[in-house]
Amino acid sequence: MATTINKDDKMRFDVGVVGLGHVGLTLATALAETGSRVLGVERRGDIVSMTNMGEPHISEAGLPEMLAHAVGNGHLKATQSFAPGTSCDVYVITVGTPLGPDGLARTDFIEAATREVAENMGDGALVILRSTVKIGAARNIVAPILAATGKRFEIAMCPERTLEGRAMHELHRLPQIVGADTVETRERAAHFFYKLTPTCVQVSTLETAEIIKLVDNTFRDVQFGFANEVARICDVYGVNAMEVIPGGKLGYPRTNVALPGLVGGPCLQKDPHILAQSLREVGLDLDITTSARRVNERQPSETIEFILDEYHKRSETAPTVALLGMAFKGVPATNDLRGAMSLQVLTALETAAPSATIRIFDPVCSSGQLAEVAPRAVIAATMQSALESADIAIISNNHPDLASLRPRQMLGLMAEDGFIYDYWNHFSDLRPYELGPNYFAVGNTGHRTDARGSLKKGAA
Repeated sequence: MATTINKDDKMRFDVGVVGLGHVGLTLATALAETGSRVLGVERRGDIVSMTNMGEPHISEAGLPEMLAHAVGNGHLKATQSFAPGTSCDVYVITVGTPLGPDGLARTDFIEAATREVAENMGDGALVILRSTVKIGAARNIVAPILAATGKRFEIAMCPERTLEGRAMHELHRLPQIVGADTVETRERAAHFFYKLTPTCVQVSTLETAEIIKLVDNTFRDVQFGFANEVARICDVYGVNAMEVIPGGKLGYPRTNVALPGLVGGPCLQKDPHILAQSLREVGLDLDITTSARRVNERQPSETIEFILDEYHKRSETAPTVALLGMAFKGVPATNDLRGAMSLQVLTALETAAPSATIRIFDPVCSSGQLAEVAPRAVIAATMQSALESADIAIISNNHPDLASLRPRQMLGLMAEDGFIYDYWNHFSDLRPYELGPNYFAVGNTGHRTDARGSLKKGAA
């Protein structure tokens, strides 16, 4: 039952959510909207301030209105740490788990968050781990820190699975995975999530829930890796992947190959690595997982090599490049740059063409965000200003605004003999004569390529 706010009991909360990033802020807001009294704990002071003003620091459909309402009615409060005397019935750990410079999953954020919870929790608290972690982290990292306090507690693994841009919708509709070692803990955690969703899937161990999250995201990465492999095949033979893939599955129920493009983001760029790392630690190599990730990770450098080769057939000067769409995805729209493969495209471009002038534009990300991740680039206020007299236009995410101009309109703004490279095949509905000879896309370069990558002009 939701807690009625009592002016004499301001230190007691139903839920403490540790970490107010994309996962934590959306969950805290959704729980507050159910009537629960929620305390959000976040070390970054600017995010705490924005949250307490009812202003989200992320782009998420429906969140601004819901957050303002939750803060306004007193059901959600943010703080940088648990104040002495604060108590929560349930704690949810939602901190990030990025990869370190060595490519291994970092655990320091999880450890720090767990220590905060351990210090604050009372006897009998339910602690839910929602962050994506390597297999065994709940049992081998979180539980020992909690147990060292001597307090009684219950622990469940309930991984986050919402789609950025649809989180406020999916929190109320997606089945919630609930993993714990005892029926009693599973029932308690499921009861907690029934405030949000009508369906909870209870699984028998912490590790089962951890594996479900990693397998789900790795499966998607493998699917996209194969799609990008198909694109490479099509480039070798000078055919169009947007004919091969849709043509092969039309009316044929046993094939559903994904479409090619850049594959990254805060989950897909790291979760396959976390899964592979987990298994390497017990002596098992995941061949398909690591091969698919390798295909997706090398796509930026391979395609930039093609793009610059194409440019140097036309000019010997340093190019001006418009890089359009910087967030890791455009549908649903987000301003999230974590794991964005567009940044890998930018890095590959800056490395291979250090004298190039690079302009970047994104329909959602602020100029401040872009300047922080791309200090050498020119931030364009509009797509048109990015394209003005550019030699090369690179479309690097699938936001619909990036298809608001047809290729011929884009080329009309660009330098003479300029060309477009589209990672997302935005214009696959157009016929070749509408695209013209200066439009290229992943799996549709209009060239034959030998197995070593040298380019041979073929029939378009």
